[in-house]
Amino acid sequence: MFRLSSLSVALLALSSDIDGLEKATLAVSEPDSALYGQHLSFDEVKAFAAPTPESVALVTEWLSDNGISDVTTSGAFDDWLTFTIPVSKASSLLDANFDNFVHTPPVNEFGGPTPIMSIPIPGASNITDRALPRQHRAQSTVTPACLEALYGIPTTRATQSSNRLGVSGFIDQFANQADLRTFLTALRPDMSAATTFTLQTLDGGQNPQGANQAGIEANLDIQYTVGVATGVPTVFVSVGDSTTDGLDGFLDIINFLNAQSAPPQVLTTSYGFDETDLSAATATRLCNAYMALGARGVSILFASGDGGVSGGQSQSCTTFIPAFPGGCAFHTSVGATKGINPEVAATFSSGGFSRVFTRPSFQDAAVTSYLAALGNTNAGRFNAAGRAFPDISAQGQNVEIVVGGQAGLVAGTSCSSPIFASVISLINDRLVAAGKPVLGFLNPFLYANPQAFFDITSGNNPGCKYRYLLFHCCGTNGFPARAGWDPVTGLGTPNFAAMLSAAGL
Repeated sequence: MFRLSSLSVALLALSSDIDGLEKATLAVSEPDSALYGQHLSFDEVKAFAAPTPESVALVTEWLSDNGISDVTTSGAFDDWLTFTIPVSKASSLLDANFDNFVHTPPVNEFGGPTPIMSIPIPGASNITDRALPRQHRAQSTVTPACLEALYGIPTTRATQSSNRLGVSGFIDQFANQADLRTFLTALRPDMSAATTFTLQTLDGGQNPQGANQAGIEANLDIQYTVGVATGVPTVFVSVGDSTTDGLDGFLDIINFLNAQSAPPQVLTTSYGFDETDLSAATATRLCNAYMALGARGVSILFASGDGGVSGGQSQSCTTFIPAFPGGCAFHTSVGATKGINPEVAATFSSGGFSRVFTRPSFQDAAVTSYLAALGNTNAGRFNAAGRAFPDISAQGQNVEIVVGGQAGLVAGTSCSSPIFASVISLINDRLVAAGKPVLGFLNPFLYANPQAFFDITSGNNPGCKYRYLLFHCCGTNGFPARAGWDPVTGLGTPNFAAMLSAAGL
């Protein structure tokens, strides 16, 4: 067997003032703050997030004393120290034993980032065979026209080229341009079918265009950003397999965007973990990275997950499993709804309470009210003091997409996140046009304006895959939706006109 003779090692230095960064982020994000909207520059964030020169000097001096002098710094804030070291020296220096292992993943591996939807609903035929009149399609199928009518989303073309919408791509999910053209031709005939997206890559990422390489997840995310946020420049950020963060690229992509002078003002991601997959220190590090990007005026949205109270995907549990990054306060978690008249909670919509992160003050009143109404339901199964999620929601079932030239229906909170992100991008476009700052880190604004959403008051999130067989269940109905915030649909779904008003437009 081939054996490694040397190791590439990366040491992460602690930020110099993460508490200061949190205070600064909240100061520019809370609507009642005198600093609201005055987002931090890259250099201002770096002053908080970078390690102190003294701490870097101590580490490099220790390495030098042990014969390691070729040390380089990397990362958006120069907080990674990397070097190569013989395996024998690494074993003695780090008091560890290193050996070769071959990892053969199981067929269903949920330890890395998994697409939070990719649930094809069978029976959809070719798109040209099912072209119902646009005004009738929303009764059974979610399309851009349905969303426009349901949430009041405008079709007026955005005007501000500086306002961009980012879409994350992981695990070799590729967004197909030909499928986007077919989608726009059929479902957004008022738009140019030539409307497309740009590409950024990291960690060896790519975006091949073979019809058999089109990804359900990537196509969904692109079609419901380009096809809903009319005219907003959209960028697909493809993360390859050569990740360096030990987190399947989750930290790499944020470092990549943090290093840019002008990152997209909105980022939507449809992948995630269970909170139990990560150590508390790792979860905190990722959350801090989201905070740093949010401080610069970037709205970070994630699909909340598709396992209801059982985590990112359906599984058995005795105590509820929070999805990650749902518990991180510095991103916006998007749950799912279904149906029209009434619009109700989707049973798979992940939501609950973190066991790592405490509840932030901006959601305290809303969550306290819900817990009081909940009473003893599910007592002992969740951490009532934890950060609660999701924050908001949008349609997530029977959503029509195109893959490999064929129409199909999909379900999941992965439908919901790009839809809500598109709404934010359209509001940002109008803010920029009016000479105002973009919304940035959203959550304080959202919880300060509950009237800006359609409240979802019916449904629950047991998260059972086959409930009638008592398989993949947690033994309860999950949390119930109710008036106000709830851990199934958050504050509700977007009311575009009311959100515009809340944003001062």
